[in-house]
Amino acid sequence: MEASSSGITNGKNKVFHAEGGVDLQNHQLDMQTLSDGPKSDVDFSEILNAIQEMAKDVNIFFDELEAVNSPCKDDDSLLHPGNLTSTSEDTSRLEAGGEKVRERNKSNGLYFRDGKCRIDYILVYRKSNPQTEKREVFERNIRAEGLQMEKESSLINSDIIFVKLHAPWEVLGRYAEQMNVRMPFRIDKQISRFRRWLPKKPMRLDKETLPDLEENDCYTAPFSQQRIHHFIIHNKDTFFNNATRSRIVHHILQRIKYEEGKNKIGLNRLLTNGSYEAAFPLHEGSYRSKNSIKTHGAVNHRHLLYECWASWSVWYKYQPLDLVRRYFGEKIGLYFAWLGWYTGMLFPAAFIGLFVFLYGVTTLDHCQVSKEVCQATDIIMCPVCDKYCPFMRLSDSCVYAKVTHLFDNGATVFFAVFMAVWATVFLEFWKRRRAVIAYDWDLIDWEEEEEEIRPQFEAKYSKKERMNPISGKPEPYQAFTDKCSRLIVSASGIFFMICVVIAAVFGIVIYRVVTVSTFAAFKWALIRNNSQVATTGTAVCINFCIIMLLNVLYEKVALLLTNLEQPRTESEWENSFTLKMFLFQFVNLNSSTFYIAFFLGRFTGHPGAYLRLINRWRLEECHPSGCLIDLCMQMGIIMVLKQTWNNFMELGYPLIQNWWTRRKVRQEHGTERKINFPQWEKDYNLQPMNAYGLFDEYLEMILQFGFTTIFVAAFPLAPLLALLNNIIEIRLDAYKFVTQWRRPLASRAKDIGIWYGILEGIGILSVITNAFVIAITSDFIPRLVYAYKYGPCAGQGEAGQKCMVGYVNASLSVFRISDFENRSEPESDGSEFSGTPLKYCRYRDYRDPPHSLAPYGYTLQFWHVLAARLAFIIVFEHLVFCIKHLISYLIPDLPKDLRDRMRREKYLIQEMMYEAELERLQKERKERKKNGKAHHNEWP
Repeated sequence: MEASSSGITNGKNKVFHAEGGVDLQNHQLDMQTLSDGPKSDVDFSEILNAIQEMAKDVNIFFDELEAVNSPCKDDDSLLHPGNLTSTSEDTSRLEAGGEKVRERNKSNGLYFRDGKCRIDYILVYRKSNPQTEKREVFERNIRAEGLQMEKESSLINSDIIFVKLHAPWEVLGRYAEQMNVRMPFRIDKQISRFRRWLPKKPMRLDKETLPDLEENDCYTAPFSQQRIHHFIIHNKDTFFNNATRSRIVHHILQRIKYEEGKNKIGLNRLLTNGSYEAAFPLHEGSYRSKNSIKTHGAVNHRHLLYECWASWSVWYKYQPLDLVRRYFGEKIGLYFAWLGWYTGMLFPAAFIGLFVFLYGVTTLDHCQVSKEVCQATDIIMCPVCDKYCPFMRLSDSCVYAKVTHLFDNGATVFFAVFMAVWATVFLEFWKRRRAVIAYDWDLIDWEEEEEEIRPQFEAKYSKKERMNPISGKPEPYQAFTDKCSRLIVSASGIFFMICVVIAAVFGIVIYRVVTVSTFAAFKWALIRNNSQVATTGTAVCINFCIIMLLNVLYEKVALLLTNLEQPRTESEWENSFTLKMFLFQFVNLNSSTFYIAFFLGRFTGHPGAYLRLINRWRLEECHPSGCLIDLCMQMGIIMVLKQTWNNFMELGYPLIQNWWTRRKVRQEHGTERKINFPQWEKDYNLQPMNAYGLFDEYLEMILQFGFTTIFVAAFPLAPLLALLNNIIEIRLDAYKFVTQWRRPLASRAKDIGIWYGILEGIGILSVITNAFVIAITSDFIPRLVYAYKYGPCAGQGEAGQKCMVGYVNASLSVFRISDFENRSEPESDGSEFSGTPLKYCRYRDYRDPPHSLAPYGYTLQFWHVLAARLAFIIVFEHLVFCIKHLISYLIPDLPKDLRDRMRREKYLIQEMMYEAELERLQKERKERKKNGKAHHNEWP
């Protein structure tokens, strides 16, 4: 039966309004999973009382009678009825207001000159552009599709022409049916008895943000003109919201020809060849108001988003995700939902990381290792570089030993295991959260339509065609050999760019080994005495500058390689470009960190037999207190600098650009003349959204996720820094979308795409790297081996602080100074320590003394430590991966509560549709019988 197969789904207590659906059920906590279990029905009188109390709190008007009579309240009840500049201007108000309403509509720049036709889309071109013929054909075909058009020149530049487009009801209805746009479905009285069987969940409302929303049972179905009587249509002008109207118009523009020929079609091609300069939907008026939103209500939905989401004063509040989705579309809504979920999941990680750091602070005075280092005034360490580096007391590195203990302590291993499990829990619960969002936003059954072929692909392979198995139409075809050859060239380009990164890291290594001697011979005592720290700090800053410069190069190379591959569709192009850019930037950002973590000080040799770079430069050694302090500095400086730079560029660049545009206008027209720009010109002067959509926003957060998880064992404060950054990032991105960018086209999406696979890959890599950091970079394993095998408690099964007595002395080897190479021999003879030249110095390693049978050979303790390190890596990885897979298995992708509701609603909705159609047909049959027009072969 046709009615029963129409795909109607329950909006799950969605508040579907006349504009097509604001659902803010989940805005209160975008990082909170939905609770399972049965929910009790809420009495309507209680809901009405709660709504009235909310309305009193913020003094916003709502129509009580409409709330009682309408099954789905009008979306524009959120807005002040006297100041509406959005689609809430329905026909009745236009008739009541007459000329006054029309004049207001004309002045706000959201309507045609008649004040009746809402502007759904804007095209911009220059009269001086030579592509006149293509535009004329394109615009003639636009009118043939039924769209209404109006042109207007710019107030400040007569060469710029704005083309305003409006889609009448007939066009919207026709294309909404083709695009399967889901709209609120009327629940008739005859089938209202099914409601009590549907699972309910009371909405969680923020009284200040959403003062007058109510709980309603509304269902959605793909729009159908044949069953239009089933849909909730209070007013045809406001039935489709602004985002939906713009999406429909954009869909039409993408399928209109501008020249004869099968490939001469679509707005994107006209934007590419310069026929049009810009194309965008309008913002819904200004985001500011002279009056407070609490006393006068929101002027429009953009103003409501600014006050409740993009304003810095609400940084501590939950995001109104459904308002974001309604205004910007599901794709952008999913990004902010993911960002909010990620930020919320960072709270426990940041808390545990801070606890590990504070544990190090509180146990600092009881740490036997740092005590021995600080008290080792009689232990003289060998120079860390050739010639200019002096001998030094081990006690001089007391501060660094204490700082190292803050990050490398007994809780570090626990934190590394916790973060590996946290990454899995984050991804698994995000899948559940995404499923709930997809259900709330009617994305469960949504599938992307067959994508159009990219114009570049068509132009390249138009001569060879084959039949598309889906559409049955001939289309350009790329031969397998051609595709493979292009992929091989692209992969070679990726490998070459990674080699460029390695070369840059090699340059940083040379800088470090050269400057450590320079700083050791510096005149300033502060730098001379801290030559290694100065070397590390300056190397990190130079590395950051190289990272930022290479990022610019990588973007151009990624574009070149992706276009060389000739992807067939836009989504294939986007996935290929995303993967390349992520690989480039990930390697660029983390290569130096990998070098410090796993190579610094590992292959230096020993005094008297140092390994050298190009047989010239002695490789850099770790500080006497270990290499972990270098890794902490690298991560801290890079993470803070990159996040600060990204936030500045994200907000600073559009602000400067928009300020410069306003400044030019003032210079050209004088400060005394205040121009009242219409909305389309205000939006044109804003910055367009990034050409790659949400790519930059996702990439920034994914790289941060890598920093937060991959080397977290060396820097437990990384989740805390990420959390603080993301709290700012959410509002910064919101402010940018609402105030500094043109309104992006509302797009639909079911998930975050290829980024989820990248996150899973980072989660796996984090387990491996943290295992190696704990086993190789930190001193956790050597201390355990000493405590259980060589310390005072050897053989007793204990590993407390008393068992670490003598560890520092046991971890240092002895070197005879007379065995130094000529080019390594220090200028000082060490007589400043004891009054006589030194005969021996100490260095970090497990080697035999010079007077043994095998001088400077590895001791048995070295092999025990090496075996323990390898065993730890194997055990740690297997244990953590088992825990990760167990958690993945135990956490279902779909919450049981949601799965049961979906199954039950599918069954009940089929019953309701059958009952509705049967009731209607029976009523029509009775009417025909009454009028004497009954037919014998009528069904049923």
